[in-house]
Amino acid sequence: MSQGGFGGSMPLSNTTSLPTLCSNGVCVMSSTWRDAQNPSFLNFISRFLNESSFRLNILPIAPDFIFIFGGLSVAFMFVTNWDVVDKESIFRKAEKVKEQFASFYVVITLSSKEQNDSFIHSYFKYVVQPGGPTFVPVQDFEMGFEKIVKIAHARGVCKRQGVLAKLKAEKEKSVQAMEIYQQVVTSIPGVDSHDANVLYQTIGSIEAIAKSSKEYILETTDLSPTTAETITRFFRDPKFYLGPKIG
Repeated sequence: MSQGGFGGSMPLSNTTSLPTLCSNGVCVMSSTWRDAQNPSFLNFISRFLNESSFRLNILPIAPDFIFIFGGLSVAFMFVTNWDVVDKESIFRKAEKVKEQFASFYVVITLSSKEQNDSFIHSYFKYVVQPGGPTFVPVQDFEMGFEKIVKIAHARGVCKRQGVLAKLKAEKEKSVQAMEIYQQVVTSIPGVDSHDANVLYQTIGSIEAIAKSSKEYILETTDLSPTTAETITRFFRDPKFYLGPKIG
């Protein structure tokens, strides 16, 4: 069993988690990947996740890590033993995992020029399709994991900001629609903003109001018979709807 460049291996417990008061997200670690790492490196990962407010879970997953943050899942392979792994299997696995995750990165520790040259040779040998996984070379293990967390966090923040921007746009659109609604309905003689709000809450759209009878308006609202009569005439009588009412 490979040790990620370290000595003996002592796996974390399968129930390992990092409870936090305000968690930013969840980090799921592969149990297979964990079993191949040195305890000191695993302790570093635990501390770093804790400080970054990520909760850690360990499960038998295909990628080495899955980060869930900001409504987005980002998967990672983290190769810590480039010298001893089968190079082709790394690239083949990366291609398969990429098919399952839209956001996927392969972080590889290359601490020497020889390892870097080997990676470049293997990359051009096995990576033949465009649009494949994104490979991120790093110099050491700790730098590699820090890079993983930063990528996951950045992608999650971008996703969250995109959602917030969409919600803001939808809210602005709703406000604009309500302003138009108020302008149209209050253009009816004798109908004020309060009456317009009552009609919106009980009957709904301008189209629905236009189709409503005087009797239906009286049944569903607290408007007076005079106001209900005026509303129905406004939408049915050309003397009302052809005359200048707004402004």
